[in-house]
Amino acid sequence: MIERLFDSEDAQAVADIVAEVLAPIDGLHVYWLEEPLEALEKAPEDRTLRLGHDPRGQRTLMARLPTTLDSDDHAQLAWLAKLVDVRLHQQAELSHLYDAVSRLAQAERLQRALFAIANQASAVHDMDETMHALHGIVGSLMYAENFYIALYDSQRDALRFAYYADTTDTDPPPPDTYLSMDSIRESVTWYLIREGHALYGNLEQIRAQVQGDLHPSGPPPVDWLGVPLLRGSEVVGGLVVQSYHEHARYTEQDRELLAYVAQHVQTALERREAHADLERRVAERTEALRNANRVLQQQVIERQRGERLQTALFRIAELANTTDSLDDFYAAVHRVVGGLLYSRNFYIALLSDDGRKLDFPYSVDEIDADRRQRSLGRGLTEYVLRHGEALLADRARMQEMTQQRELIPSGSNAFCWLGVPLICEEKTVGVLAVQSYTPEYVYKKPDQELLTFVGYHIANALQRKRSAESLKKAYSSLERRVTERTRALALANRDLREQISERERIERRLKYETLHDALTGLPNRALLLQRLEQALRRYHEDESRRFAVLFIDLDRFKVINDSVGHLIGDDLLFQVGGRIRTCVKSDDIVARLGGDEFAVLLESVGDEPSVFRVAERIISELNNPIRVGGKEMFTSASIGITLSAPHYRRAEELLRDADSAMYSAKASGRHRAAWFDDRLRRNALSVLEIEGDLRRAMTRNEFEPFFQPIVHLDDGRILGYEALMRWRHPERGLLLPGAFLTVAEDSGCIEAIDWQIFEQVFAHAPTLTRDGAFVSINVSGRHLRMKDIDHRLLSLLDEHGVAPKNLRIEVTERTLLENPEQIKLTLDRLRDHGIAIALDDFGTGYSSLSYLHQYPIGVLKIDRSFTARIDTSDDADKQGAAIFRAIQALADSMQMQVIVEGVENGAQRDLLLELGCRYGQGFLYSGAEPAEHWLSRGATGLS
Repeated sequence: MIERLFDSEDAQAVADIVAEVLAPIDGLHVYWLEEPLEALEKAPEDRTLRLGHDPRGQRTLMARLPTTLDSDDHAQLAWLAKLVDVRLHQQAELSHLYDAVSRLAQAERLQRALFAIANQASAVHDMDETMHALHGIVGSLMYAENFYIALYDSQRDALRFAYYADTTDTDPPPPDTYLSMDSIRESVTWYLIREGHALYGNLEQIRAQVQGDLHPSGPPPVDWLGVPLLRGSEVVGGLVVQSYHEHARYTEQDRELLAYVAQHVQTALERREAHADLERRVAERTEALRNANRVLQQQVIERQRGERLQTALFRIAELANTTDSLDDFYAAVHRVVGGLLYSRNFYIALLSDDGRKLDFPYSVDEIDADRRQRSLGRGLTEYVLRHGEALLADRARMQEMTQQRELIPSGSNAFCWLGVPLICEEKTVGVLAVQSYTPEYVYKKPDQELLTFVGYHIANALQRKRSAESLKKAYSSLERRVTERTRALALANRDLREQISERERIERRLKYETLHDALTGLPNRALLLQRLEQALRRYHEDESRRFAVLFIDLDRFKVINDSVGHLIGDDLLFQVGGRIRTCVKSDDIVARLGGDEFAVLLESVGDEPSVFRVAERIISELNNPIRVGGKEMFTSASIGITLSAPHYRRAEELLRDADSAMYSAKASGRHRAAWFDDRLRRNALSVLEIEGDLRRAMTRNEFEPFFQPIVHLDDGRILGYEALMRWRHPERGLLLPGAFLTVAEDSGCIEAIDWQIFEQVFAHAPTLTRDGAFVSINVSGRHLRMKDIDHRLLSLLDEHGVAPKNLRIEVTERTLLENPEQIKLTLDRLRDHGIAIALDDFGTGYSSLSYLHQYPIGVLKIDRSFTARIDTSDDADKQGAAIFRAIQALADSMQMQVIVEGVENGAQRDLLLELGCRYGQGFLYSGAEPAEHWLSRGATGLS
């Protein structure tokens, strides 16, 4: 029993052995009491015996005794109890030792794993091998047959499975591809990264650990364990193991172990990444240093080559002055070239003076020892002379040139030949050549560049050497001529001083002419602007030094020029300048600006009346008759005046405002002076503002046509429409042409505006003319002077589908006077295409009947000024009614249509019908309305 007892492995085996030994004793029962040892010691024995205490299970082995036991049995049972208690304590102690050994073994495995992880951080193999090694390390600690590492990029919000090993998943994610977090949303890995804490268990247990729905992907695992990879508090990835077998499950101890290992894995990965980045930077730096070293070596070679070349060039330059003869010079040059490249076979060829032969003043050659003068042929040397550029030729190139008849060989056939031109004063005078007869020495492109560069300096040195020899020959004659030349120079010096004096006089004259008018001798615009700038600068320094500018323009001077000629006109301008000069003080400036325009700068003026008196004095003086060419001429002047003011900054501004004031004086009747005031300034600014608005309006299409109907006077039926221009201004509302037409014509915008109107008119024309009506447009002389006006109009009509017969063009008598021959041709071409021509505002101009015969006019439009007077009882206006009858009768006889403008009331209409007029337009029927007004009516008559 004792042997069996001490061989037992656990407490239950002890209990079984004791029960088996005591089984022969009737009434004795062995059992375990699950109570603390302290409570058992305080309780009475009551026929029970404590056999022994199990420290591991915190329980006591008890025996219930029968009543028939004697004292010997009690002693033996007591001895057995001590033996059992000793064995139970031995087992507890042994189990504790086993647990300690197991924990030490686990700690040792963990420590070995951490050491292995740390070693992977500095290992030399690639990242794939590192990942496989980490897999093996984790597998040494727990079941990790299915294992993956996921790395999270917060900037991309994407995940990359850097390592993925799975025995069941047949479609693993690629290790170098980032998957967006949205693509794996609500998967177990997604929750691991988003929530940042460990997850483990089966899918139902994990579903209870996350905040939201769970949508797993891939094969469902039996058990899953994942811990996040953290950098501080930031989640940078996850470490996951999973099991597809019931026998392999994960415990809380596994979770803690994997979480602990994960931090070391994260550290190893970061160190590995830093190490890889360091290696990459070291490799890049090494490559950069290698490239820099290569460049440096090349620079050293180039520098050494440059030093050799520089030394050679210095030597060549020196040879021109140190050698005694050309033969010595050529030999020295040969030695210099030999220091730079292979030149065992070397020669210099020069053109003869007549350019027909080739001389060889120097030649050293292994085969051709003697090169004599020869006529120009088609050899390699002549090729360089003809083209004026270097030639590098091997045997293949020579054969190719021979086949192309560019070369006829002479002398020995070289293996490689290099020749460069000797150029003096931009002319090829010779050739420097080296050649090789063996493949051992072959010239390359750098040799060609080097010899070309050296050849340039050799040519210069040769030129200097040849010049030096010529100089020696000329030196003797030079000394003889020095005396003669010195005498000639003395004479030339005297002439030169006279020329200098004359040049200074001419320069003074030119300077005077540059700043003065050639006709009148008065200062011109340039000198006036200089003096104005000075006066303006003095005024800004001291505002008490006021001054005034008078802008003078002669009235009707063009009539004088056209009637008596420009010579008389020039004489008149000369005398006008003199008279103006007599009206001002000596320190004032009188300048002629050009044509018949003069300007006066009055310095140190007092008050405004004194300035005005000067202007009136000039007007009075110019009003007196001027005798020119035996005739008395009369002229007058309009003067604009402006005074200095703080807001003027440039001289041109004063002239500009004085010019505006002069035009105001002309508009007021001429022969007077006018001040530049705020009204003129506002008008000038208004013109500028309108011009700017016009240009912006063209880009915004603010111009549109309004249509006024032309009707039958008897019943109001619409015959056609006249298109009238309107400007829908964004701030000033709807503007009539009178508010902007003058500015548009002066600024050159009117043509572009008209074509915008024509485009819109033709766009509405198909609807307006569908019942046989016509549309008329007003065309100015500026348009009719265009040679292609008919082609442009017809092209526009064709583009919008408008028949030419439905279009009328209205022109004025003034338009017909501008260029009658060209305008007649243009109107004839338009009429030939079916476009009717109407003479607008008839009666307000010359009203010449010759227009009706000379031009293809089919319609007369009588001006509204006649219509306004015909319904009065005055005799003069009854005469106007007779004019209506005459015009109507004339038009009927010439088969012309008459349209009366300005029909404002019923009395005018009734009288016009009595006079035989059948068509008209005016406010009695309708004013000008937008196209939409007429398109919406849909009717052809007006009440």
